[in-house]
Amino acid sequence: MRYRLTFAAGLVLGYVLGTRAGRERYEQLKKSAREFAQNPAVRNAAETAAQQGRDAAGKALHTVTDRVGDRVPDSVAARVRSLRERSRNGEDDWGTTNT
Repeated sequence: MRYRLTFAAGLVLGYVLGTRAGRERYEQLKKSAREFAQNPAVRNAAETAAQQGRDAAGKALHTVTDRVGDRVPDSVAARVRSLRERSRNGEDDWGTTNT
């Protein structure tokens, strides 16, 4: 019985110390991630990638609609027309204007 109690006490102590160390490491990783995300170079790279993605999506939309033409159902064609009009007006899917 004595060995079981010692083993259980060791488990409890290991769990408590492990969770405390794990929490400290989690806070350290969270702080590092926040600093990385706030880095101006990282933010500029993310904005550039997002803009290039929007440009590529717009080109793909026009290419697909030009090649597919009238071979799609009316509901899809209406949605594509609305997307084209939105892109001509300078508004993207997020409700902001492209510059």
